[in-house]
Amino acid sequence: MKPVIVDAARTPFGKREGWLSGVHAAELLGYAQRGVLDRVGVDPDAVDQVIGGCVTPLGEQFGNIVRTSWMHAGLPLKAGCTTIDAQCGTAQQSVQLIAGQIAIGAVDVGVACGVELMSRAPLTYKVGTGLGTPRPESWSLDTVDQYTAADRIAVKRGFSREDLDAFGLRSQQRAAAAWEAGRFDSHIIDVVAPGSDVPVHRDQGLRESSLEGLAKLRTVRKGGLHTAGTSSQVSDGASAALLMSEDRAKALGVRPSAKILAQCVIGGDTEFMLDGPVDAANIVLGRTGLTIDDIDLFEVNEAFASVPMSFAQVHGVDPELLNVNGGAIALGHPAGATGIRLLANVIDELERRNKSIALIAICASAATTCLILERI
Repeated sequence: MKPVIVDAARTPFGKREGWLSGVHAAELLGYAQRGVLDRVGVDPDAVDQVIGGCVTPLGEQFGNIVRTSWMHAGLPLKAGCTTIDAQCGTAQQSVQLIAGQIAIGAVDVGVACGVELMSRAPLTYKVGTGLGTPRPESWSLDTVDQYTAADRIAVKRGFSREDLDAFGLRSQQRAAAAWEAGRFDSHIIDVVAPGSDVPVHRDQGLRESSLEGLAKLRTVRKGGLHTAGTSSQVSDGASAALLMSEDRAKALGVRPSAKILAQCVIGGDTEFMLDGPVDAANIVLGRTGLTIDDIDLFEVNEAFASVPMSFAQVHGVDPELLNVNGGAIALGHPAGATGIRLLANVIDELERRNKSIALIAICASAATTCLILERI
């Protein structure tokens, strides 16, 4: 069975305590789950399985949020639903898992999705009463926090504070230009927030920036290099993708938008932690026989500016092909949903440019997800 991506879409991303912070997480994900089906006109009864992600399953996001959202949206109860946590790569891993289920013939139609309402369920240790922290007392591995890792990458690659600030400004400028040109409109699912009759359509994280202004921001870590202007934003948002077997898409008269040529999930070292996209790209390139020069567009999640900058430096990527519409620094990073945002953006951008091949990579504290897709 050959899996194909039929559609990928997302809600707008709201900033912390912003436009979407009053929407329950189950309602927000439901907008994306139902929305991606409505956009294509596929009967929800055709869906066999739903796999989605949430990095912080606490409070309203607890208890298989994917299933809760699916039921609350009035979608068929017969679909199997699973919630996963692959940290920042969660939504992309959901896509990869659904594709794998289709490839082995277990599923004909599947929905991948993800949500994070970080205003109400911030990223935090998942501590249970009397159970302590996630790591046992005997833990001896030397692991670092993500801020330290990001700064270590910058030092390793020779990036100065000024270099990072320039990348942060670039993200804001490119995202603003993309919104102005309407490049995101085609994959946005509007959300009506409580107390309002006006649908939210636009990302809230964009802000006026300048090198002078960025230079005045204090670093996240004392003595470090990254600031709020060169780090991904705390955000609220959801996303979803519809995948099918090639045969089922043909039978339903549905036009696929892309197919996955190769995918991988790898663990990273503990010293640099977030630099996984560099090695993950080598794996998917090797599996396809492609080279960097064969890739038309690159999306490397902007967890911190040093991550895509490191990727570009090591692989010799043309900056004009990397995160061409900005990234998480400007648009936001609801951790469980970001992977499909990158997917939706790159598919639309390939279509707009009449190009074919894209590579998407997302670093995470535990692993890196990476795939190469081809526009159909």
